[in-house]
Amino acid sequence: MNRRYFDHASSSPLRPVGRTAIDKALDLTGDPGRIHSEGMSARHAVEVARQQVADFFGARSREVVFTSGATESIAVACFGAAQRNPGSPSVLSAMEHSAVRLNAQRHGPVQSISVDQTGRVDLDQLLATLSQQPAIVHLQQGNHEVATLQDLAPVGAACRDHEVLLHVDAAQAGGHMALNFADLGADLVSVSAHKFGGPVGVGALLIRRGLRLAPLLLGGEQERARRAGLENTPAIAGFGAVCAALTPEVLASEETLARQQTIRLATGLSALDGVTLYGHPNYRLPHLVCLGIDGVEPQAVLLGLDRLGIAAHSGSACASEGLEPSPVLEAMGVDAHRSLRLSVGWTTTDDDVEDVLEAVSQVLAELRALRP
Repeated sequence: MNRRYFDHASSSPLRPVGRTAIDKALDLTGDPGRIHSEGMSARHAVEVARQQVADFFGARSREVVFTSGATESIAVACFGAAQRNPGSPSVLSAMEHSAVRLNAQRHGPVQSISVDQTGRVDLDQLLATLSQQPAIVHLQQGNHEVATLQDLAPVGAACRDHEVLLHVDAAQAGGHMALNFADLGADLVSVSAHKFGGPVGVGALLIRRGLRLAPLLLGGEQERARRAGLENTPAIAGFGAVCAALTPEVLASEETLARQQTIRLATGLSALDGVTLYGHPNYRLPHLVCLGIDGVEPQAVLLGLDRLGIAAHSGSACASEGLEPSPVLEAMGVDAHRSLRLSVGWTTTDDDVEDVLEAVSQVLAELRALRP
């Protein structure tokens, strides 16, 4: 059976260029912090990758701090902001990833900003909180469940005016659409390599030049004393190589194809009885669609699709690790228990899209036929 992978939003398969870079870097046995030849060779690989990542995300190389992934990057942003302004609240949208929500809650009071039924944050409510001088504002670039993009420009400008830190979680957007740190208006941006075909276990926190935050991890002086621990040279090299391969032309081509494929998915599936497209109809990530499916349980849909060779996901946590409905869908005021998330990526073909359209239709028909 040929498998069709439609869960790139969770983790995208490693690109060949990343695998090649990792294999080469596995022979670099030195500590990048040492001045012997082995250490200098490893340091060279890390710094080449740092520049590649910086160029890809429109940052300076010194603004790139390598981490184990977006979750750690988010934890660093939350911890650093709390240490900078102890006791001040954190402001975040009701749509934020659990890594943002839970890390923010760990460090003090949190003010959650409501969203509309398409997932767009209430800008007036968010901007009104800035007069309270919160420690930090968290706002996703694009949502991990329903693909809605946020309007970051006015938030960035207002945060600068009030001298409030702005952290943008770009884990879902980075590598799927152009992102320029210099133009984003954010102080901190978290990204993860495996979301767009890089290695698992490596990411970065982009930190605006001149901003100093207390490090989350203490020990050595790695990453200019911003993140202790021996650098994961092979993973960092793979991350950099993938970023270098995604030239503006390649990235634009992949984004265009992904939008065409998700439009085809959204159009075809929302035409089925009891299926509704979630998220904003226009301001969307290119690679992800989330659909409300009436009358069937998400576990049954996912198992039915898996039986037909298709990997997908549900926005509802009850289909994965937990037993709770999706906080994102609850915040939007839609059915938080029954959803299907399909996400495309660099391996997805148009034939895959046609196969999944047929498979979803078949699985829904079979499940609904079982109902009394």
